This record gives sequence, structure tokens and C-alpha cells, in this order.
Amino acid sequence: MSEKTWTTKEIQNFAKADDFQVSPFYADGITYGTPTWIWSVVTNGKLFIRAWNGQNSSWYNSAIKQKAGRVFLDGLNHEVIFKKLNDNEVNTLVDQEYEKKYQGSAYLPPMVQAGPKSSTIEVIPR
Repeated sequence: MSEKTWTTKEIQNFAKADDFQVSPFYADGITYGTPTWIWSVVTNGKLFIRAWNGQNSSWYNSAIKQKAGRVFLDGLNHEVIFKKLNDNEVNTLVDQEYEKKYQGSAYLPPMVQAGPKSSTIEVIPR
């Protein structure tokens, strides 16, 4: 069974949207966690997020453990799978998208540092 993918229209909208909220499942695998506002970017037609506090972030740890949950983006809820990114080349492209999308924000420099970069997750529809 192959992974689902976002539609071209969704990816185009996601690239511009700035309303991302992540809600990984709690340990029961059924209950959604409290929505957390974060930044998102699109690279090579895929959706990525990072944790400001890197791998110490509670939502990040839930996403990695539970591997699924829900996100709110572009005005809609989406049921998703969370997949840790282990590709340095793609992570560099994700940095570039953060730098483009959030240019001028005081929060940008920390988001492209090692801590947050180590917490990059691909968000895949389920």
C-alpha cells in the first residue's frame, strides 16, 4: 500500500498558508493533543514542520512516538502521519524555504539552527 499524497492544489495553498496547528495523538492513539501553532513549509511538493525547542518539544515527541494525529492548515483539519526527516540534503532545502517564507522574522534565525533542524518532520496525509 503506497502513502497518500497531497494534491497539487493543497500543496500550493499550504506553501502560502500561515495557520498551521499540530495535534499529535496522545499515548492512547485516539485522543488528539492540544493544538500547537507552528511554522510550516513546502519543499519539493512535500509538507514539513519543525519544533522551536527541537527534540525537547512535547508535541514533537508525541508526533515521533504516535506517528499520527491531526493538523490544521489552510483553514481545514487534516488527518496525518508524521515522519522524521533523516535526509540532510532535503533538510537544507527546508531551511531555504523557512528563510523565504519567514524572511524578516526575529524567530527565523533560531529555526534554521541545529536544534530545530534536528526535529524536522514530514507531514503526510492519511
